[in-house]
Amino acid sequence: MAIFSVYVVNKAGGLIYQLDHYAPRADTEKTFSFPLDLVLRPHDERVVVAFGQRDGIRVGHAVLAINGAEVNGRFTADGKDVLEFLGNPANYPVSIRFGRHRLSSNEKLMLASMFHSLFAIGSQLSPEVGSSGIEMLETDTFKLHCFQTLTGTVCPGAPELGLPHASVIVTPGIKFVVLADPRQAGIDALLRKIYEIYSDFALKNPFYSLEMPIRCELFDQNLKLALEVAEKAGPFGPGS
Repeated sequence: MAIFSVYVVNKAGGLIYQLDHYAPRADTEKTFSFPLDLVLRPHDERVVVAFGQRDGIRVGHAVLAINGAEVNGRFTADGKDVLEFLGNPANYPVSIRFGRHRLSSNEKLMLASMFHSLFAIGSQLSPEVGSSGIEMLETDTFKLHCFQTLTGTVCPGAPELGLPHASVIVTPGIKFVVLADPRQAGIDALLRKIYEIYSDFALKNPFYSLEMPIRCELFDQNLKLALEVAEKAGPFGPGS
């Protein structure tokens, strides 16, 4: 059982915190002779396997390293085009490491914004008024769990909204997202604990500005501790 990552998304859909807690190793390194028995294609500034599977190497895996040197997107460590390098018989035998590509910071920002939009769409599609939106997405390899806080905003009288007097309108708040193994238990309690940690070590930090990226050592430390407790299926009791 494992918790893979944690995302915190602000009210505008911006990613303000992200932690990769556990990443399953899926890298495979093999030595190949010419010609390469896998079909490679460029995709999203990476070189990926388009056809052919063997020894744990699967379609969609990206070229991560060549001869022990990390690959930078579509280029080798010394700046050569990966496809051109692997198309030259003089460069063989060659050792290639394949695996699932790591998300860049920009990709994580984009995905957080996309989930924010999907969350809102889910709320609007609900046949019931006041739906909270997406709370869980399930795949065969992980579950995405989301907890959204609610905030109260004092609104002056607005006849067009049916509010003759000042009222409190409940509006969407911060989203806490956890990606975990499908068998991992206690995620609901973990989400509430993360919200508690956010309240104690981010909101109460005099140097923290609302809606801005969270950069607080105590927040990091307590969050990692909470993840470790959750992975062991321990309870979050008073003062934990």
